[in-house]
Amino acid sequence: MTNSLANAIHFAHENRARFLDELGELIAIPSISADSTHTPDIKRAAEWLANKLKSLGFEKIQIMDTGGHPVVFGENMQAGKDAPTMIVYGHYDVQPADPLDLWDSPPFAATIKDDLLFARGATDMKGQVLASFAAVEAALQTGAMPVNVKYLLEGEEETGSPTLGTFIEANKELFAADFALNPDAGMLSPSQPSITYALRGLAYFEVNLTGPSHDLHSGQFGGTVRNPANELASLIGGMHDDKGRITLPGFYDKVRELDAQEREEMAKLPEGDGFYKAHTGVSVLWGEEGYSAVERASGRPTLDVNGMLSGYIGEGAKTVLPAKAMAKISCRLVADQHPKEVEAQLNEYIAARIHPSMDWSVKMLSSDVASISARESKEIQAMSAALQEVFDAPVLFKREGGTIPVVGYMQDKLGVESVLTGFGLPEDRMHSPNERLHLPTWEKGIDAMIHFIFNLGK
Repeated sequence: MTNSLANAIHFAHENRARFLDELGELIAIPSISADSTHTPDIKRAAEWLANKLKSLGFEKIQIMDTGGHPVVFGENMQAGKDAPTMIVYGHYDVQPADPLDLWDSPPFAATIKDDLLFARGATDMKGQVLASFAAVEAALQTGAMPVNVKYLLEGEEETGSPTLGTFIEANKELFAADFALNPDAGMLSPSQPSITYALRGLAYFEVNLTGPSHDLHSGQFGGTVRNPANELASLIGGMHDDKGRITLPGFYDKVRELDAQEREEMAKLPEGDGFYKAHTGVSVLWGEEGYSAVERASGRPTLDVNGMLSGYIGEGAKTVLPAKAMAKISCRLVADQHPKEVEAQLNEYIAARIHPSMDWSVKMLSSDVASISARESKEIQAMSAALQEVFDAPVLFKREGGTIPVVGYMQDKLGVESVLTGFGLPEDRMHSPNERLHLPTWEKGIDAMIHFIFNLGK
C-alpha cells in the first residue's frame, strides 16, 4: 500500500463519525421529487450538496436549471490535464415515504439500530453519494489525487429522469470525461462484492382499442360486434409463443446474445430458481425456453402487461359490452435493441392481427436505451481489484434487469462508459417503509472507492 493510499484510508477511518453525521443532515431533507409540495426541499438538498462540494475544494459549482428539478455540478481538476477525468453520478431525490404507518421510526430522521441506519434515502441513494464524497475527500487531502473529478447530481431519478437526456446533450462540454463512476447499484451480500456491467433498457407503451361508439347491452348486441376487451386479450395472448418467446416481428433481430463466459459467470450468482421462487411466492417459474431464471431476468428482453382496463369492474354484475379497452405494456430491452424499433414492431404486430372494426393506437410513454460496458476495461478492473482487496472475496460480474437512464445517456451522448457499483444490499428495502443502510458495508464501500481512485493512477 502506498503512503498516499494509506493516509487516505486512515483519514476516512478517523472521520467516519463526521461522514455519518453529514449523511444524517442530508437524509433530514425530504427531497421527494414526485410530490410538488416538496419542491422547496429539492432546492434545499441541491444547495446542501453544492455547499459540500465547495467545502471539498470543487470549482465551477452550479445548481443548474434543467426545466425540472436541478442538477448540481462541480469539478476538481487538481490532478492536472494529463490525468484522466472521472464524472461521478448520483441522485439526491427520494421516493415518497408512504405508507407512513408502516415505518418503525421517522422516515426522515436517521435512526441507528445495531449496524443499520433506517431512513428514506439511506441506501437509495444518499448513502451512496455521501460514500463517494468521503472517498474523494480522503484522496484529495493527500495531495496525490491521480484523477480529476466532476460531479453530476440530479433531482429527478425517482421520476424517470425526464429532463436528463436532453440536459446532458445540451451540456456535453461541461460533462466531458473519460469515464463515469455510478454508485447507484449494489452488492449481493455484505461479504460478496459485485460489479454491474449491463443494464436493460425500456420501452413502455399504452395501447388503446375502440370498437362501438358506446357501451352496449351484451344481451342485445353480444355476438354481433367485436368486443374490444376480447380483442385486446387476444392480441396480448399472441405476443408470446408456447416457448416463451416474443412474437413481435423482428423483435430478436438485434438482440445481443449472452456469450459463454457471461453465462458461466451468471451461473455463479446466488440467484438460482429457488431465489426467484422465494422472492415472488410462486411455485413454478415461467419464461423463455433455453435460459436460466437469472439469465431471463437480466440478460434477455421481455414483454409484460403492466395494467389493463375495460368495461365494468365494480361490485356485482353489469352485462356490458365495452366500447374501449386499454393496456399498459412494457418491454425490457438488451444491448443493440432500440425503443423506437420496438415501437414499430408492436405497431406492425397489431396492424397484422387487429379486427377491421377496431380503431387503435400505440403511444410510447417512456423509453431508455440498454447499456453494456466492457468487463476488461481499465476502470472496471480497477474497481474489481479495489473491491477484492477490501472485502477479501472474488468479485462477481452481473447484469441488472432494470434501467438506470443516466448510464445509457452517458454512453449514447457523451461516449462515456460507466463503472456501476454501490454498497446497498438486496434486503435494504429500497422504495419501501423502513429503508435501511448496513453501516459496516457502507464503511467498507468508502474504503473500496479510495482504493479504486488510487488504482486508477497505477
